[in-house]
Amino acid sequence: MKMRRISHEMWQPISSEEREKEKIDRPSMTYWQDAWRRLKRNKLAMLGLMMIILIFALAIVGPWFSAYSYSDQNLLRGNEGPSEDHLFGTDAHGRDLYVRVLYGARISLVVAVVATIVNFFIGILYGGISGYMGGRVDNIMMRIVDIISTIPLVLYAIILMVVIGSGLKSIIITLGTIYWVKMARIVRGQILSLKEQEYVLAAKTLGASIGRILFRHLIPNAMGSIIVTMTMMIPSAIFTESFLSFIGLGVSAPMSSWGSLASDALGGLRSYPYQLFFPSAAICITMLAFNFLGDGLRDALDPRLRK
Repeated sequence: MKMRRISHEMWQPISSEEREKEKIDRPSMTYWQDAWRRLKRNKLAMLGLMMIILIFALAIVGPWFSAYSYSDQNLLRGNEGPSEDHLFGTDAHGRDLYVRVLYGARISLVVAVVATIVNFFIGILYGGISGYMGGRVDNIMMRIVDIISTIPLVLYAIILMVVIGSGLKSIIITLGTIYWVKMARIVRGQILSLKEQEYVLAAKTLGASIGRILFRHLIPNAMGSIIVTMTMMIPSAIFTESFLSFIGLGVSAPMSSWGSLASDALGGLRSYPYQLFFPSAAICITMLAFNFLGDGLRDALDPRLRK
């Protein structure tokens, strides 16, 4: 066999322009690494994340550095304005409003954590099973969701108040039993659009079980939309708790919630507006922080925006 001779011209070094064409612009990244990189570029999202971390820190350790408790009363110092002794002033009973707002943050963050856990373990599982099984199973499961979603939240909370009494426990049970409905519908829609993909058909062909397909293939691929939806639903849960406390269906005195603090401040709104301003500002800041973070996650986790 005659071998081809290699000419001397074929061994010439490549030019700098050719070398630049072969250069890799950036190192290879996974999906989540690239999402974090894009999230860090979103200034509002990072501002929201820092605000959420600050709110958690103040709610957990803030009351430890105060000389007052949320239940300490001093009627002689009732309705005092903000001062060095009381940063946010006092309420009608002389209780420190700053500490009570921090304790209200604890209530709201507990509600946020409960809403997240319920959405993650009930909403995702229920919606995933419904979307993957399809047919009659899907119809029955979705009709149950429709029945639950038709019950007004306030009516459901009042019924629970009558049965188990008012307080944080009833709010947690209320959110835990009906707050997963929206998440279940969203996850069902995502699973319906993903279950006909090639990798799912390949897993079925290899004999993978329903649980393995659901938890190893479908739900992880829908996790971007799930995380965004969960982040956007947390401020809704906080506002729901504040609304229930505002109308008297929340935590009982002397415990404080942002909604109950706002309700107590209505009577002296013209004379002591600061009593309404601080809990209202806390609600607004927390909801804005979660909304900023949710908007940033929506952009960062969208694969169509990946560059």
